[in-house]
Amino acid sequence: MNYKKYITLLFAGLVWLFAGHDALAQSMENFFKAAGTPVNPKVEISWNRYYTNAGLEDISRRLVDAYPDLATLESIGQSYEGREIWLLTVTNHQNKPHREKPGFWIDGNIHGNEIQGSEIALYTAWYLLENYGDNDFITQLMDEKVFYIAPTINPDGREHYMMEPNTVNTPRSGTIPLDDDGDGEKAEDGFDDLNNDGHITQMRRRNPYGRYIECPEDPRRMIPAPPDQFGDFDLLGFEGIDRDGDGRVNEDGVGRYDPNRDWGWNWQPDHIQRGAYHYPFALPENRAVKDFVMAHPNIAGAQTYHNTGGMILRGPGTAEDASLYTREDIRVYDAIGELGDRMLPGYRYWTLFEDLYTVYGGQIDWFHFGRGIFTYTNELFTSYKYFYEEYQTRDEGQKASYVFDRHLLFEDAFVDWEPFDHPQFGEIEIGGFKKNFGRVHPGFMLEQDAHRNMAFTLYHAYHTPQLEVTELTVKDLGRGLREVVAVVTNTRMTPTHAGIDLQYNINRPNYISLEGADVVSGMLVHNRDLNVVEEQKVNPEKLEIKNIPGMDSVTVKWIIDGGRRMSVTVDSPKGGVVRREL
Repeated sequence: MNYKKYITLLFAGLVWLFAGHDALAQSMENFFKAAGTPVNPKVEISWNRYYTNAGLEDISRRLVDAYPDLATLESIGQSYEGREIWLLTVTNHQNKPHREKPGFWIDGNIHGNEIQGSEIALYTAWYLLENYGDNDFITQLMDEKVFYIAPTINPDGREHYMMEPNTVNTPRSGTIPLDDDGDGEKAEDGFDDLNNDGHITQMRRRNPYGRYIECPEDPRRMIPAPPDQFGDFDLLGFEGIDRDGDGRVNEDGVGRYDPNRDWGWNWQPDHIQRGAYHYPFALPENRAVKDFVMAHPNIAGAQTYHNTGGMILRGPGTAEDASLYTREDIRVYDAIGELGDRMLPGYRYWTLFEDLYTVYGGQIDWFHFGRGIFTYTNELFTSYKYFYEEYQTRDEGQKASYVFDRHLLFEDAFVDWEPFDHPQFGEIEIGGFKKNFGRVHPGFMLEQDAHRNMAFTLYHAYHTPQLEVTELTVKDLGRGLREVVAVVTNTRMTPTHAGIDLQYNINRPNYISLEGADVVSGMLVHNRDLNVVEEQKVNPEKLEIKNIPGMDSVTVKWIIDGGRRMSVTVDSPKGGVVRREL
């Protein structure tokens, strides 16, 4: 017997058998569709985990391969350490060029440890692509708008957070080493992971005159001793070693700078705004985003994802900029943000400087004030999600986190206290929550929050300007002259030009042009009934319109000589390009 041939045939049969069972399990007749979810996606992705930079790129490429008419992938620049910053352009690429559509920017992970924004941004791309042609709202949105989605704009920080020992709060920035304590030494190696578990947890030392005791309800948790008695432990902070003898451990962190203090609006140096780097856009990652946004003036709305705290934030970041928000713009922000309060249980719609803290040189301000883009920042995850309860104090929220970990995660998020012989502190114990708990979603909670945040973002994107030529009429005036009237309507809430845009002329005006006739006169109609008009004497065939407000229209009129096959083109920097023929 030819054993080699026999084994080959047996192996092929087993492959066919298991593949057949898998195909049967995945066949459409074995599904009952859950509302709002693609029933049989071309690209299967698990949304209960976090992906490395390589994983994000792989998913992006698979989406483009599966939907070549709807998605493209490009690098918009490189990080400090040379990693590519990938961007997906998601739209119906077949009906018109994406630059002729209102654009919407989405990014995540500007802070290295705030990772889930990347998954939510990528979930948005996946959901749009998988639902195009099956869901009427998504299909309309993809036909009308273009989405520019950068899952991570800090790939260095993401890499170091995932691959190296860190606390839940580090690295906030990228990886440029800095001298945090002014001792002339710069950190290159990050934290000291004393027990080599990949997490930087807490150190405690037994002391009969200590300040802390084990919580009676959960001995894993350390709480202050009652005021009338000594505790059993001292807390020594995050695990590490004092390498330079100054009494501090891990003081020289890698990349203490804050990339969300690096943007070119109301930037302040480090002694005023903690975390600022050398000058606006000194960081290559932010510079890459800036260059792309500047080259795409069609971007009318934007969403950036951070963590944590459960907030939908709008600008401004500082009190002195509050007067630059017009009443009309605030109405738009409020209408979208207040719906977000309902769409995202446990989240609050807030103004950054009023309700949180002052931020100079923040991304949200540069997008709005620098480019006239209506922008929100969502702070993802909140302790409310543990048991759908509001906690009045930090202690209540911390207590709930231990109960949540014990009963819903089965203590998977906690490193048990274990002895360690510290070279400086002697006999200590190391333990505490891992870096993947507290700021980022546990796996089973990630997809729901991804969907809710995506839905909020899509509602915002839907209400970026949408222009239509809703009326186009011709009237004979005699002696070969005719009057052409066009009404251009913005059917969504966002105006073509934000208030700051109108004040500082950030973007060019809208153009409404008449082609196919000799234009004698062109004018903006202020009152059609009373024939109150404003004539444009230079280039009357191409009228310059400063703004088309949301849920409103403008009327223009031309006097023409002759003309048969005429058309009107509306060319708006943020409202896209639309045409209508007579």
